[in-house]
Amino acid sequence: MEVNGATHTLLLDNRCTLLDVLRERLGLTGAKKGCDHGQCGACTVLLDGRRVVSCLLLAVGLDGSRVVTVEGLADGGTLHPLQEAFLAEDAFQCGFCTPGQLCSAVGALAEIREGRPGLATGEDGPVPSPAEIRERMSGNLCRCGAYPAIVRAVVGAAPAVAARAEAAALTPPSAPTGEAG
Repeated sequence: MEVNGATHTLLLDNRCTLLDVLRERLGLTGAKKGCDHGQCGACTVLLDGRRVVSCLLLAVGLDGSRVVTVEGLADGGTLHPLQEAFLAEDAFQCGFCTPGQLCSAVGALAEIREGRPGLATGEDGPVPSPAEIRERMSGNLCRCGAYPAIVRAVVGAAPAVAARAEAAALTPPSAPTGEAG
């Protein structure tokens, strides 16, 4: 399994969830164990570019998959545009849901770029409407009620995220690095 660009070969109990492997075996504690039922979104990560709730996925079935957690969103010392927007909009309070919100937002914006319609999809072009972001992010709960700032951050970052994705598509991929864990 590749996690944040590093390849890991793991011997796992077949009952381990991806969330447990990320947190307990790989030390990546960004994804949170909120409800452990896939209902809150605190454990959202990207799996092969799509957002998933990691508490419901058995890790043993993910051999060969690419996982990106909140720890892998930044490019070295440069924050991801969504991370910058969350800071600028103060789109968090306690921060518990923020990693899942960020990964979900990255996935939601990718869905929009790919032309995958949602219930509130309109003709918004590269900048989705607040209604579309609210609908696409509805599976991610925030106990503090920072939703208005989260929506502003995602809408505001959408053009920069699209530009980053376009630039990445033009750059040849590098070989994954890392240590077996």
